[in-house]
Formats: sequence, C-alpha cells, structure tokens
Amino acid sequence: MTPDRAAGLAETRRALADGEVSSRALVERTLARIEATQPTLNAFRIVRTEAALAEAEAADRELAAGVRRPLLGVPVAVKDDMDVAGEPTAFGCPGDFPPVAADGEAVRRLRAAGAVIVGKTNTCELGQWPFTEGPAFGDTRNPWNTGHTPGGSSGGSAAAVAAGLVPAALGSDGAGSVRIPASWTHLIGIKPQRGRISTWPWGESFQGITVNGTLARTVADAALLLDAASGNHDRDPHRPPAQTVADAVGRDPGRLRIALSLKPPFTATPARLDPEIRARVVELAEKLAGLGHVVEEADPPYGQIGLTFVPRATAGIAERAREVPDPALLDPRTREAARLGRLLGGAPLRAARRAEAVLHRRIGAFFGSYDVVLAPTTALPPPRIGAFSRLGGLATDRAIIAACPYAWPWNVLGWPGVNVPAGFAGPGLPVGAQLLGPADSEPLLVSLAAQLEAELRWHERWPPQRQAEPTKAG
Repeated sequence: MTPDRAAGLAETRRALADGEVSSRALVERTLARIEATQPTLNAFRIVRTEAALAEAEAADRELAAGVRRPLLGVPVAVKDDMDVAGEPTAFGCPGDFPPVAADGEAVRRLRAAGAVIVGKTNTCELGQWPFTEGPAFGDTRNPWNTGHTPGGSSGGSAAAVAAGLVPAALGSDGAGSVRIPASWTHLIGIKPQRGRISTWPWGESFQGITVNGTLARTVADAALLLDAASGNHDRDPHRPPAQTVADAVGRDPGRLRIALSLKPPFTATPARLDPEIRARVVELAEKLAGLGHVVEEADPPYGQIGLTFVPRATAGIAERAREVPDPALLDPRTREAARLGRLLGGAPLRAARRAEAVLHRRIGAFFGSYDVVLAPTTALPPPRIGAFSRLGGLATDRAIIAACPYAWPWNVLGWPGVNVPAGFAGPGLPVGAQLLGPADSEPLLVSLAAQLEAELRWHERWPPQRQAEPTKAG
C-alpha cells in the first residue's frame, strides 16, 4: 500500500487481518488524502475525522482480539443521500439540515461488517442530474481531467474512488447515477436488483426507480462491498432472494448470448452516440466474441418506456423536496420538477407503476433469446464543469438526454446492470459500457465483468497523479 492512493478493498481487508497495517493508520492516510484533494476534486460534503478515527481504534481492538468481519477496519465512503447517525443528510441541497438520529439500513449493514465510514460524498441536488455541481457545495471534479465532471449523481463517490482516496464507496442509481459516474471515471459501478441494498428509511426511493449500488476499481471490490451492504429492513417492500455476488468473481460465465444494443431507447429529444464511444463499445463486443460468446446486434423492445419514467422520477423529487428545511433555496429546476411531480402524482403515477409489469413481460421475453445486453453507458464523454449550470429546466433535460440516454430504462425495470470501463475518448476522458440482465442476474453480470477485467486489466490504469493534487486555484 502507498500513502498517496488507497489499495483495493480486498487487499486492504487482507492486510488488516494479517496485521500488516492498523485501521487507524489506514484512516489517517485516507483523511490526509481527502484533505489534500478537497481544493481540486471536492469529493466530500462531510468528512468524519474524529468519529472515523475513533471507529478505527475500536476496529483495531477487535482485530487484536482475533475478531474477523467482512470489512473490519476498512475505510469506505457513502453518498450524501444516505443517513449516517449524527450527521446531516443534505442530499446536495442548500440549507441547515439537522443531524439524523440513526443510520440508514445500508450504512447499518456496512457498520455491522466492520467498515469505517470516513465521510459522505457530494451529490447534485436531490440526485437529479449527471453532474455533481451546486451552490451548496461547489463543483466536484473528475480525477482524470479536473476541467470535466465525474458525472452524477454519485459523482463524489466516483471521484473519491477513482482518485484512490478510498478503496470503494456506496452510491445510488435512479437513472444511471452509479453507472454514469463509473463510466466517466474508469470504475466498476454495480446497480443491483431493486431491494438488494435497502434504501430504508425510504422503502421505495423515488417511487422505486432508485437503488443503492457500489463503485470500485475492480469487479471483486465492487462485489465485496455489494455483499456487505446487501439486505433488508423489516419494512422494506422489495426483498429479492439473498445472493453472495462476490462468489461469482472468477467463475466461468459459460458461453453467453449477448445482444449488442447501440440504439438509444425512446426519448422525446434526439440523442446521438459519439463515434468514439461507439467504437469503444464495439471493441468490447469483439473482445467478448473472442472469449467465445455469441454477440449480435439486437435492441430490447423498450417501446415508449420513457412515459413511465417521468411520473415516477418527478413524484420522487416532489417527495424529497418537501423534506428540505428551506425549499426556497432549491434550484429553480428542482422546484419546477417538484411542481410537475405533484401534477403527475395521481393517476399518471398509478398508470406508470402498473406499466412496469407489462414491461417486465415484454422485455423479459427478450431474455429468452439473449442472456445479457451490452450497451453504451452514456452517449457522450464527460462534459466540462459548468456545462449545465446556466441552463433552464427544459434545456437541462435536453442536454441530459443527449449525454445519457441509455441507463434509465433499467431503473424502471428494477433489474441489475454493471458498468465496465470501455477505454477513453477525446483527451483522455474515460467512457464505459453496461452489462444488463434480467431480475436477480447480478452473479452472471459480475462473472462476465470479471472475465473481461482479467483480459483488459483496466484497474491497472490510474488517473494522472497531477490531477489529484491540490492547486491554489482550487
């Protein structure tokens, strides 16, 4: 392990268990990395310095006593839409938020696994956008090129992991918000089956389209964090059958039928796939074919699935906007979306929820012919910082659709997806591809992603060190 970059989750766990390093030393290094990069990357909203050090010392006592838990003493981060006892949950919003009394279920499970929560990472206002910028906390920047966004809404978690500040982090994904920043920062991002990682105290986050997921540099680390965080609160409405996803790493996925889907799903405004991203995804398809899989171009029968997404997303924004201490401080685009959500929160929302079963049957039938869908994660490389900041609501929506038309249908379906690095476009900007599957297919997707990782070794490439160093300009 080197002080300037975190080792992986599995390697950190092993070193702690073997007594090669203490949790306190690891947490001290982590906190120093965070402090050094805040002026440039701005990945964190809250850094739990004193609490994390105390938790690390408690972990060291357990380790010395021979106690072993899955993540005992390992520093990790969580997105600032997740409750951490004693800390506010601002979810990217301005205002004076009170500390919460209890951990959310996902954080509770990480603590039960022994993890040390070093901080809460930045996210855009109520997680709406594929960029992580806002007046409440400033701009979070991409470690690969600080002139560009790391994506969103889990942009802080992605920046923290990509820069090696922490070995892994939790994010959430309501329209690609784990997969998009993973693709734009050269990471693995797992969006699991709805309910796999609890979103409690929200039984259904954003009317069921948002799930919690994991970001890491390797498939094994992302799967390890997924297993540690997985499980349900007693009152969760969605409770998928338990899985141990990390066991799928290194398992032969078999000879799979893979649909290469390059056509964006239905959108109300045009979206065009960047030629460089298309080339990178096609190269992945060719690699998969070279590994023995059957790959052919085919698109899932999405139909007008977008009509079911908007009522759920905007109703969710309306629900969350009611919780903020001062709604007048919210971005005008947020207030506009909340108004639309209140309008659509009756019959249109009920119709959108009913349509999910029809979509499951229709798109589920597609998986009678194919095992996995390979698709771009985004249509464009990461935009420059500030590209969306002066846009109105409609212009922002159009820009988002143009950049990110591929991820959100799997949120409507509630099914798993995994972003894998696909290479680079333009001036060293990372791009990614999605492996998408039907219900409860995380082990299959993880085994396939790990097979690709063993060939392509994407985790061996780091951002330029200079991008992670603070500058006086901030």
